[in-house]
Amino acid sequence: MQDIFVSTLTERLSHWVDAFPESKIVADFSNLALKLDATTDGNDELVFWLHVNQEGSAWLSNMISNITNQFKFAKVIVLANAPNQADCFSALSTGAVGYAHTYSSAAMLSEIKTVIGHGGLWLGQELLQRLIETSTKLVSNQPAYVDGLLAQLTSRERDVAIEVAKGLSNKEVARVLNITERTVKAHLAATFERLGAKDRLQLALMLNKR
Repeated sequence: MQDIFVSTLTERLSHWVDAFPESKIVADFSNLALKLDATTDGNDELVFWLHVNQEGSAWLSNMISNITNQFKFAKVIVLANAPNQADCFSALSTGAVGYAHTYSSAAMLSEIKTVIGHGGLWLGQELLQRLIETSTKLVSNQPAYVDGLLAQLTSRERDVAIEVAKGLSNKEVARVLNITERTVKAHLAATFERLGAKDRLQLALMLNKR
């Protein structure tokens, strides 16, 4: 996937470069197809990181629509200087697959790309927790179904999955279970693969008992 930062900045931020050294930055994507490398073949190869500063939600929705209309299979992730719930949900409803802080670390940007590359959605921790709380009130499963899913996991994977399903971050799970964040990430990746969950929200919905 080729990474393209859409921003009014003249240069990429350092952590953008650290995450994706081969990425590009553009202020206008109207003729972007002419600027891309000849080696890029297919719109599904493109990931747009849309940088938002003080622009309003109407501008954001319009930009996302313009990108997805021109590049049908591209993925759009919004990077906001001041993230807020209204803009996040508006961006997702318009077609974005991720919403994060502009100054997320390089490691976080790489993790976001991994999640959306597997078909998942990415939200900031606070927004994700609110969405999990709301969604699990509306969606629930039979206990036998949830127990069957948990039975497919190792004891430690099960512990991690249950805490993540509550909306806890990796750091919070590590503290609760007295393990490292790296161990949490490893168990979570194995859980996603074993259960076929695309992201943390889907895992929370899968493990929510009636």
